[in-house]
Amino acid sequence: MTAIEIIKEKFNTGELCYKKFSQICGLLGAGGKGERESIHRMLTELEREGVIVCDERGRYVLPEDLGLVLGRIQGNERGFAFLLREGESDLFIPHKSLHGALHGDTVFARIVGGERGDEAAVYSIVSRGMPQLTGTYYRDRRCGKVEADERKFCEPVRIVAGLRAYTGEKVLVKIVGYPEGRDPEGEIVEVLGQGGDLETEEEAIIRTQELAEEFPQKVLAEARRVSAEPVRAEGRTDFRGDLVITIDGEDSRDFDDAVHVERDGKDFLLSVHIADVTHYVRRGGALDKEAFARGTSVYFPDRVLPMLPKELSNGICSLNEGEDRYTLSCVMRVDRKGKVKDSRIVKGVIRSQNRMTYTKIASILDGDERMCEEYAHLVPMCEDMRELAQILMKKREARGSIDLDVKEAQIVCKDGQIDVREYKRTMAHRIIEEFMILANETVAEFVTAYELPFIYRVHEKPSEEKAAGLKTYLQELGIRVRFHPDNVRPGEYEKILESLKDSELARVVNRVMLRSMSKARYSAENCGHFGLASRCYCHFTSPIRRYPDLLVHRIVKLILDGQAGEAEQGFKNFVNVASNSCSASERRADDAERAVDELYKTWYMRSHMGEEFEGVISGVTAFGIFVELPNTVEGLVKIESLPEDEYIFSEERYLLKGARHSYKIGDRCKVKVAGCDIGTRRVEFVLTR
Repeated sequence: MTAIEIIKEKFNTGELCYKKFSQICGLLGAGGKGERESIHRMLTELEREGVIVCDERGRYVLPEDLGLVLGRIQGNERGFAFLLREGESDLFIPHKSLHGALHGDTVFARIVGGERGDEAAVYSIVSRGMPQLTGTYYRDRRCGKVEADERKFCEPVRIVAGLRAYTGEKVLVKIVGYPEGRDPEGEIVEVLGQGGDLETEEEAIIRTQELAEEFPQKVLAEARRVSAEPVRAEGRTDFRGDLVITIDGEDSRDFDDAVHVERDGKDFLLSVHIADVTHYVRRGGALDKEAFARGTSVYFPDRVLPMLPKELSNGICSLNEGEDRYTLSCVMRVDRKGKVKDSRIVKGVIRSQNRMTYTKIASILDGDERMCEEYAHLVPMCEDMRELAQILMKKREARGSIDLDVKEAQIVCKDGQIDVREYKRTMAHRIIEEFMILANETVAEFVTAYELPFIYRVHEKPSEEKAAGLKTYLQELGIRVRFHPDNVRPGEYEKILESLKDSELARVVNRVMLRSMSKARYSAENCGHFGLASRCYCHFTSPIRRYPDLLVHRIVKLILDGQAGEAEQGFKNFVNVASNSCSASERRADDAERAVDELYKTWYMRSHMGEEFEGVISGVTAFGIFVELPNTVEGLVKIESLPEDEYIFSEERYLLKGARHSYKIGDRCKVKVAGCDIGTRRVEFVLTR
């Protein structure tokens, strides 16, 4: 055991609990200055890990002995906060009980009760969550300050050093101090530009999430070197004679996947060919380390921050039309019931015959004469793909897979103009979705049979509290509900959605059900995928843009090469580290993409000030209602602009009710655009009737 593990064990046995630093040094026989400093460092490290805590009397103790709970602070711009706990319900923390803790901090807190029994007070700060932030610089009477773009970080930062800035400029601030009872202190490390400018605001979001824009020269040099290697078919299964195509969006530049479908008697032969990125990104190299650090590509309306340099992402790894490319291919024989009768995974080489788009495939399936004539050689396979996809959809529906109707935005930037519309999903999208889901399941089951370290894509069932809240809400709507909140099954959710398919309540229930569900993540443990009703699932199909897929490819290829033992030893500990890191990278990318989308939507709505739209109430809060327009733009109607009334907010019923007026999720209404705040990325509406 290491020295820190010995100290940890002595705390667990109670030998060092409720002891001050000097007493601990005495018990451990540490007399010299160097030994005492070493023990102090280890105690500090255990505090950072949340293993021990120092009480008011300077004694070190296990947190559970003091009745403390660990969590992360989620701030609110109105001053209060919530304590987010893993697998537990959130706790409310009033401003007076934060005791210096800020948004993003990891803290120990004590549950103190309150009116609803869910109030807590911060006991100690384990670690700070936002070492740097972006915001708008201004001066008050005494000093310069920065108001954070992240409104949940509600305290201004007092500027004590760094670059010079002027009022209204957007800056990047490094926090250098947390004086007790005062605003945090920071230094300006970069001036991004004038606040309110579209490019500056987007750059600020990128900085806030600490996303990398440029690749180090060492990484670029390795990319240029490996991408120059010729593609050879030796030692690989040659699929270049098959009718293989890619199907992606019009603006796509990196093509991870290609497909081929053919009939074999009553069965379908489905080949899903995925770019063999690991052939070029060798483990431990500069490319690999950079890809791991980034974790994922990040997509914005005007640009992409790729996980891999363009020499790979758009070049040698991308399954470009008419070019030989290495793949890791999953070939499946699927029967008329959607069952995979047999499968094989091989290292292959392909040549994509056509770079197809969702729009083109949808047109072919709709019988468009011009498109069917231009791609006559693809028409039979397209029909087979549709039939197979429908079989797979029916199979997933039968096992209880949840098909939530979630609206997505399509933001188009062209010639300096921005357009926002709802993203239309066609049968072509469903074909690729079904084929990729099947390949992901097949690969996950293949590796699981070897009982090797692996990185799964998991989606846990809703917590009992969230499921109970959904059940209560549905019952109040008059919907018959039979599931038990302590053990809800995905099929029970899907039956509810299916029963409401043609009902006005469908959109409402979709929204509330989505909010009751947990977020999918990566894990070294196979917990299944609730949303897909899948017992075993992974991400295999996008290694150009997701590191977990790249890692899955590495493990699969070791098995194919007869080196399962090396996979056992080489990835035993790494899959845990990678799961946590990739989940964090995904959250960071999602937050950035959402924020930039909101920025572009707000910018777009500036040209529609004063115009009237019809929308649907998408959210209800104590301070107003959110209304979503058909193009997915969402805006706030503040409670003070609603018709005068004595409103009461019911969180459980998603209802804002007064004596004469009431507003709930799903209600239709007409609104007028009253304001567009670029800095906060908020659109404000007022009701027109």
